[in-house]
Amino acid sequence: MKLLLAEDDTILADALTANLKGCGFEVEVAENGAVAEYLLLKHDFDLGVLDLGLPLVDGLTVLKKVRAAKPALPMMVLTAWDGMEQRVAGLNAGADDYLTKPFDFPELEARIRALLRRAHGATTAAAPQQAGLLRFDREARRVSIDKTPVDLSPREWTLLDLLLTQRDKVVTKEQIVQGWTGDTSEQTPGAIEVYIHRLRRKLEGSKVSIRTVRGLGYLLEAES
Repeated sequence: MKLLLAEDDTILADALTANLKGCGFEVEVAENGAVAEYLLLKHDFDLGVLDLGLPLVDGLTVLKKVRAAKPALPMMVLTAWDGMEQRVAGLNAGADDYLTKPFDFPELEARIRALLRRAHGATTAAAPQQAGLLRFDREARRVSIDKTPVDLSPREWTLLDLLLTQRDKVVTKEQIVQGWTGDTSEQTPGAIEVYIHRLRRKLEGSKVSIRTVRGLGYLLEAES
């Protein structure tokens, strides 16, 4: 699936691009509204992710023009504006979904996949992942161990999602920081270790373990 990401914050754009590519998407980035408008109108994309506060041409203007020309193209709006008027304006301009900053990447991914399913008429959800006795249902945002529900905080969910996605591969602290896009308050090495510790405790009895690979990061391992 090919996505157009229109975001003028280069740090955020780079982090989102890395995460989206890690989830299997092809991503093209537009750093202003003029480029976003041109790319969306002239090229084929499966979905557009559009920040409203874009330079040169604002996101609402881009959204209206794209919606008029390509009414079937799914459009996800990202913005720091959290007022009711701004949300209504975005939806009225043609947005299919709306997410305010800061946000957690797993939620953005889930919303993107939901829009793509609707757009392509999918009738079945992606199968939950299984590791040991752990069941990870990304679509329903549910985790269970041997059918017992496990409550995870957004940070813990992101960690587990990353570890499962990169199963049998080392997940670096840099990848974890990228996964925590939109929340800079807990992006220190010490904070990562705290959440790894908490997640380990919650995974007890699941036959799944998180191994520290010194100097590199963390590795999820599961008993067969």
